[in-house]
Amino acid sequence: MLDERKVKLMTELALYEETHGKEDFKISSYYRKDYASLHVICAFLCVTVGYVCIVALALLAGMDNLMEGMSNGLIIFLALIILAGYVGVVIVYCGLASHIFNEKHKKARKRVKQYNHNLIQLLKMYEKEKR
Repeated sequence: MLDERKVKLMTELALYEETHGKEDFKISSYYRKDYASLHVICAFLCVTVGYVCIVALALLAGMDNLMEGMSNGLIIFLALIILAGYVGVVIVYCGLASHIFNEKHKKARKRVKQYNHNLIQLLKMYEKEKR
């Protein structure tokens, strides 16, 4: 005889495994700090590459104007502005990435805990049935 609670629980477990489960199991296999740090490092590298490309394009586009009024003071001032912009962008982007991936790990871990709780409930139902 089928137990309606068991069927609902098994359906819920199967649905979770097919939707969030695969990704959540990968995420929760990391410690939260390790998961966030890994993604912050990737974000840092991506921001660095992107910023270098944008600055290189901007410098190439404005090379004529830059060469006409070039002086040591202007070059130093421009380099400081570029460096300050880079530091600002990296701090903001890495801070956001850290927050986003910490929250993503928390949510995934919470769903995995609920999944494990449901599995234990299902196991208890089967044990009761055997008695």
